[in-house]
Amino acid sequence: MKTFQYLFLTGTLVMLSAEGLSAQQTAADTPESSGSTTIHDAASQLPERWQYMPEHMQPSPTDDAWWKQYDDPMLNSLIAKAESNNYNVAAALKRIEIAKRQITAARSALYPTLDVSAGWDAAKTPGAMNNPVTTSRTSSYFNLGASVNWEIDVFGRVASKTKAAKAGVKVSRAEYDGVIVTLCANVAKAYFQLRTYQEQYRVAKAHIASQEEIVKMTQARFDADLGNALEIAQAKTVLYSTQASIPSLESAMRTTANSIAILIGEYPSGIVDELLADTSLPDAPAVLAPELPAELLRRRPDVVEAEMQLAELAAEVGVAKKDFLPVLSLTGSIGTSAHKVDNLFGSNSLEYSIGPSLSWTVFDGFARKNNVAQAKLQLEAATDDYNMTVLTAYEEVENAISDYNSAVEQVSLLEKVVEESEKSYNLAVDLYRDGLSDFINVNNSQLTYLENQNSLASARGNVYAAQVALYEALGGGSTVDK
Repeated sequence: MKTFQYLFLTGTLVMLSAEGLSAQQTAADTPESSGSTTIHDAASQLPERWQYMPEHMQPSPTDDAWWKQYDDPMLNSLIAKAESNNYNVAAALKRIEIAKRQITAARSALYPTLDVSAGWDAAKTPGAMNNPVTTSRTSSYFNLGASVNWEIDVFGRVASKTKAAKAGVKVSRAEYDGVIVTLCANVAKAYFQLRTYQEQYRVAKAHIASQEEIVKMTQARFDADLGNALEIAQAKTVLYSTQASIPSLESAMRTTANSIAILIGEYPSGIVDELLADTSLPDAPAVLAPELPAELLRRRPDVVEAEMQLAELAAEVGVAKKDFLPVLSLTGSIGTSAHKVDNLFGSNSLEYSIGPSLSWTVFDGFARKNNVAQAKLQLEAATDDYNMTVLTAYEEVENAISDYNSAVEQVSLLEKVVEESEKSYNLAVDLYRDGLSDFINVNNSQLTYLENQNSLASARGNVYAAQVALYEALGGGSTVDK
């Protein structure tokens, strides 16, 4: 079983990555099969142990534009709109800004705090409080002053909080990248599904035209006393069955177009007609064998996010430990008080104080000790979450590779099936026309030909869906310029 280990030095998490992996794959390491590019099994290249490496950040999907490999202007436009308009993306950006504000808030503790005050006080001292009783006294005065308090971060408590806040920003950025990767994949999947439905729609329309000719043929043979009414009924049954599939395909196309509109942050009425324009699937690019799987797994936004959460929680452990150290502060105040406003700024009205202070909590009922233990347990739990995230990423990549290779192979085989189905259909029609075969052969070949063409259209769509799923599982694709 592969192990994922972590090394802690002076309270700081050291991230670990693959040890002993070659820098690149050679051509001999990449077997090829006809019709598709075989992708290596990532399990054989996962490391047994992990060693320190700097954090790995996924290039922004805006720069890593894998969808441009399809060279489809409509798809490029849809994804660009989605990045600009999608509300999940907007919310993720807001969370990044919130995290940045938390850094500023943490850093603010490095600076002194300044308070100013002004007021007027009136007081009366009752004479009856004294023994013997004296005359009551009243007084009133104006005051104006300022006070300063500055925690000098000798022991690094504020710096630790700032470090944790910085890690929080990286968590938010990784979350944003994850939202973008998922969004782009969902747009591409929906777009290719729409084009697949359109292909099935074209197949159905072509078969309807062909089946209408068969109905005419059976009618002509019946009129010439060469056929019977059963043949006409059978031909019409196939025709009406194919026609009945049209409404469901039209509905599927429209609902898919509506979902695309929502993904790009627009109302369907503004873009559905453009999406429903009759367009074929773009050419599918070849999927290259990925580079080092360990690095590919580390660049996934969810893995990066889990890694940054570890760094944030490691910093929180440091913050909890700092609470055991004293706090050195410098406090000071200056002000003026006088019975009359005109006398506030006289030398006899000035008062001030200044002095450093050192506070150190000696005992708090073990609250700080429990806080440190809690922070460590949270870090350990996050470590388990990270390991689970990596394993899940590996599973998703393996599944996507398997699905892609299977889809490519299925298309290759179905192309042969469709080719033979077409031959069988044409031969059955010719033999029936010449009176050398029963109509049941035409009937069966019609249904088989239509079914196989639909299966081929669906399988071709599955190739695109599997490609997108693979790009999503890898956290993106290769950067391309088009």
